Amino acid sequence: MSPTLPAPPSMSFGERYRAIQSRDRRFDGQFVTAVSSTRIYCRPSCPARTPKEANVTFYATSAAAHEAGYRACKRCLPEAAPGSPEWNLRGDVTARAMRLIADGVVDREGVPGLARRLGYSSRHLTRLLSAELGAGPLALSRAHRAHTARMLLVGTDLSAADVAFSAGFSSVRQFNDTVGEVFGMPPLQLRARRRAHEAAPGRIDLVLPHRGPLDTAGLFGWMAAHAVGGVEDASASSFARTLRLAGGPAWFELSTDVEGRVRMRARLTQLSDLATLITRARRLFDLDADPVAIDAALSQHPELAPLVARVPGVRVPGCVDAHEMLIRAMIGQQISVAAARTVMTRLADALGERVEGDAGTTVLFPEMSAIAEHGYDVLRGPAARVRAIVEAATALADGSLALSAGDDGVEQRAGLLALRGVGPWTADYVRMRVLGDPDVLLPGDIAARAGAAAAGIPADAAGLTAWAPRTAPWRSYLMSHLWFAAPVTQAWRAPTPESPAPKTERTPEETS
Repeated sequence: MSPTLPAPPSMSFGERYRAIQSRDRRFDGQFVTAVSSTRIYCRPSCPARTPKEANVTFYATSAAAHEAGYRACKRCLPEAAPGSPEWNLRGDVTARAMRLIADGVVDREGVPGLARRLGYSSRHLTRLLSAELGAGPLALSRAHRAHTARMLLVGTDLSAADVAFSAGFSSVRQFNDTVGEVFGMPPLQLRARRRAHEAAPGRIDLVLPHRGPLDTAGLFGWMAAHAVGGVEDASASSFARTLRLAGGPAWFELSTDVEGRVRMRARLTQLSDLATLITRARRLFDLDADPVAIDAALSQHPELAPLVARVPGVRVPGCVDAHEMLIRAMIGQQISVAAARTVMTRLADALGERVEGDAGTTVLFPEMSAIAEHGYDVLRGPAARVRAIVEAATALADGSLALSAGDDGVEQRAGLLALRGVGPWTADYVRMRVLGDPDVLLPGDIAARAGAAAAGIPADAAGLTAWAPRTAPWRSYLMSHLWFAAPVTQAWRAPTPESPAPKTERTPEETS
């Protein structure tokens, strides 16, 4: 039988067994329960009768259960669970590989491309993942495709062929075989279990599962405060934008429905980009986080308990494009959020590609090559800062600087600090947003220090740095609470079309 990774590693067999006895939804997506007597695997909250301990094996991923000969439970559909927060919490090669597989790297570049990004040979990477997770990169990617296919079958009116290629399968036959093997039923039978929905013809309309609670007011408020004109459109209840994917431009919108679920509507140039788009939307809204565990840990501290009670389920906004995130962070240095929006809107208007679609004319954030070539003509401000931004765009465009969700955090930080004009705040802010690292502290951030003062926490950089380790490994979520606690940023939680974005100063950075 394939080896089992405890999920999370700190949990013993007994703790995981008690989780399935209590049908604890917090652990859905963090591990699966395989039952030898039925050859079925379930999510921890499955309503079926709890199996005997002697018949249970726990696996970190559904792919490992597939490889061991189990199929998904038809009752609880474990593939519909949110993703594991483990891959953001960890920074080792396994976690980095899981983030890249979810982003579609294996589908686009194959196992050799994944291995190259991680600095290993294909054989050695397969051996590493198989030893720890019980499944190699191909099996993990196959499980991810099966999850995407299930979501499309039950959530859209796409034809079976469109579902197959949207999910990344190379043929309809491969799609039929995989769905039948994983779920124990053919695709059309799986589709019969869907809810009715009212998606417009040709438009994707899906529910993105998450663990509750979810601070949607904070997420939408943050997006509205930082939205780049033409590229992004945000309100108190929705966020939409256009981004560049492998198959061409894609538009998506995130909102919540009356049941509190997160819905994603989308239109894509190539349906094969859908799995990547879903992954990036989930990372943007931090939907794989475990808010119950995070809130419980932070609320143990008297200074933070009122903040957690006021904002349960706080999230750390991610990003949909790592290169874009670096440019946005560098532009945001030393100036207010409103001023940064103005600069980025002007940059996008001058260098971004126009896209016609359902939302009218939208703009793609400029490619790095365009900023490298024309940045000096468009960007305004201190010459040293403009030069630093153009040099960073040039390094990203020519490949001398690699930046992605699969980076090693230490190496990424070192590479960013080597750039002209990038200091600790920018490097760590990018690490927080691009990698989804849950344990990043920005002690020089002025808004966070204002929030710390309001909460009764040491507000100077040295004092905050000394105080914050007690909240590890959730310092990124501490940052979110401090940002929302700052008087000047509280308007982010309830933006209105009539009110301008608040002017929040960020920490000074080196500009040369």
